[in-house]
Amino acid sequence: MKTLKKDTAITLLMGGPGSEREVSLVSGNAVLEALRAEGFTNVTPLVVDSVRPVIPEGTELCYNMIHGTYGEDGGLQAYLEELGIPYTGAGSETSRNCFDKILTKKAFFAAGVPTPKDEVIPSGQLPSIGVPCVIKPPCEGSSVGVSIVKTEEELPTAVKEAAKYGTDILVEEYIDGKELTVAIFDGTPLPVIHIAPREGFYDFANKYPALSGGVGSDYICPADITEDETKAVQEAALAAYKALNVEVYGRVDVLLTADGKPYVLEINTIPGMTSASLFPKAAAAVGISFGELCSRIAEISLNQPRG
Repeated sequence: MKTLKKDTAITLLMGGPGSEREVSLVSGNAVLEALRAEGFTNVTPLVVDSVRPVIPEGTELCYNMIHGTYGEDGGLQAYLEELGIPYTGAGSETSRNCFDKILTKKAFFAAGVPTPKDEVIPSGQLPSIGVPCVIKPPCEGSSVGVSIVKTEEELPTAVKEAAKYGTDILVEEYIDGKELTVAIFDGTPLPVIHIAPREGFYDFANKYPALSGGVGSDYICPADITEDETKAVQEAALAAYKALNVEVYGRVDVLLTADGKPYVLEINTIPGMTSASLFPKAAAAVGISFGELCSRIAEISLNQPRG
């Protein structure tokens, strides 16, 4: 077993080419500060602007804080595997399957994970699933390009918006329920968080009000649900995590209906990592500080077998 030492040469990757670049920079700098506060003396930040970044010589671990495109879709992971450099979080294949929501849904259905019904349509075509429905690009994060459609008249605009991000569009039946998220750390579900947007749904503006000018959201941890509902949500989230063979950590988004049924939406393999982000909030609820969380992710990842 490899030991994470205080002088382990860590290169902290942030930025990237995707729509979540600014969010990544915030996460990356928060993790950088946390690791240094924990006493790690050899952490080098690297803002990534290309798909084959030059990794500093002697790097023993890359700490991946690139959300979305390249950092979360398997591209960076495959590159680091090619270089033979260990990295944090999920592996290349897992990352590809979790980032592409079409592949994610296939894995959910195959494993019997409760998830909304869906269809995939090409851009320019209208869905056969009736309204209300949710229209989203399959390979974007932070709810970029997502629309909740309540009327037939809204469909063309929503499809056009999702089509900005790719040729295939994922359409899901609309599930009316509480927006919940479950952080899973090294195979263990942490306390459920209830996400309560102050208006609308949990879109980019309500996730990142400081970056977008949105009104934001309130977060209740542990969630205001019953013990039985908590168990059902955590079990569904863990089943989703296992269905995609996620390594190290991830955050699973779940809707809970009024009659207590959970529906898994997706898995985030590089969730936001500031002291105010959801994964650290869940960890803090069980006594894991932000700094400890960051260092434990590094140590577990350092010993993670890679393909």
